[in-house]
Amino acid sequence: MATIIPLADLRAPDRTDALAAFAREAALAPAVGGALADARGRGLHDLRISVTDRCNFRCVYCMPKDVFGRDYPFLAHADLLSFEEIARVARVFVDLGVRKIRLTGGEPLLRKNVERLIAMLRALGDVDLTLTTNGALLARKAADLRAAGLSRITVSLDSLDDATFRAMNDVDFPVARVLEGIDAAAAAGLAPIKINMVVKRGMNEASILPMARRFKGSGHIVRFIEFMDVGATNGWRMDDVVPAAEIVRTIGAQMPLVPADPNYEGEVAERWRYADGGGEIGVIASVTQAFCRDCTRARLSTDGKVYTCLFATDGYDLRTLVRGGFDDAALARAVAAIWRRRDDRYSEIRTADTPRTPKVEMSYIGG
Repeated sequence: MATIIPLADLRAPDRTDALAAFAREAALAPAVGGALADARGRGLHDLRISVTDRCNFRCVYCMPKDVFGRDYPFLAHADLLSFEEIARVARVFVDLGVRKIRLTGGEPLLRKNVERLIAMLRALGDVDLTLTTNGALLARKAADLRAAGLSRITVSLDSLDDATFRAMNDVDFPVARVLEGIDAAAAAGLAPIKINMVVKRGMNEASILPMARRFKGSGHIVRFIEFMDVGATNGWRMDDVVPAAEIVRTIGAQMPLVPADPNYEGEVAERWRYADGGGEIGVIASVTQAFCRDCTRARLSTDGKVYTCLFATDGYDLRTLVRGGFDDAALARAVAAIWRRRDDRYSEIRTADTPRTPKVEMSYIGG
C-alpha cells in the first residue's frame, strides 16, 4: 500500500496548499489495481450521493425545526457539485468496484432537473441506480425518474396515521400525498419499492403493525429502522430506541415471520418473510445489532466530501481535486487511499458517551 498520499491534508481546515500537495502526490502514486478492501477487509460496493442538503420536511429525528429553521445557513449553489462533477466522481467509484448508487439528500427531488443527473449516472453502465425520497414530490416525478433510468426507489414513511405522520415530519404534510407518490412509483415501474419507517418510542411505535398490514402482499418492502444517533441535533436517547427484535416480535405475533437470507453481502437490512408467502419486511438495527463488519458503503456529500461512515465526524474533500484540473487517475488513487485506510466501526464501539461526540448531520450526507 502506497504511503505517499497524505490523507490528513484532505481534512485540514486550511486546505489550499495541502490539497495541491496531495494532488501532486496522488498523481505520482502507484496505479490502482485489484479489488479494494479497507483496513478490516471490507470491499467497496455502494456509493450514496447527497445531491442537496435542503429538505421540505423537518423530521424530528433528522432535521429538527429548532435547529434547521428559516435562517439555517444551507450550502450556496456554487458550493454544490455540478451534475457533471457528480457523474465524474461516480465514474471513478464505479471503476473501483461500486455496483450500487443511491441518490439522497436532504430531499433529492428538490434538486432542479435531477432527472438529468440520473440519465448521466445510468450511462455509467451496469449499476443498481436508486433514490431515497420523502415522497412529497414523487407523484408528479415518478414517471420522469423512471424514464431517465432510475432502477428503484425508497420512500420514507413513518406512520399511516395522519396526525402522527404530520407530527413527525413537522411541516403538517399529509400522509395521503406520500401514498399517492408510492402508487405513482409503482405504476411507473420503480419496483420493488422499499418503504422506510424510523421507529421512535413514544411517537410512532403504535404504527408498526398498521404499516406491516397495509403493505403485506403489495410487493412493497417495509423496512423498520431503529432511531439512530446520527448527527448531533436530534436529541437521541437509548430510551427512545425500539429494538429491532421487539419490532419483529410485534409483527410476528400477528403475522408469523421466518428469517430470510440477505440478498448480498453487506446488506444493511435483516430480512424476514411472511410465513404465508405475503412478502417480506426488513429491520435495520444499527443500534442493537451493529453491522459494521459488513459495511461496504461510501458517501459523497453535496459539496464533494467523501465520508466512510454514517456516523463520521468529518470527511475527505475531493471537490478541490475535481476542480483543480487533476485527472481521473489521480482521483482514483485518492479514493483508493481513503478506502484502504478506512477503519470505521462506530456502531460496534458505541457507548453511553459516543452519541454525544460531534458528528456530521444525516441531512448533509444522506441516510
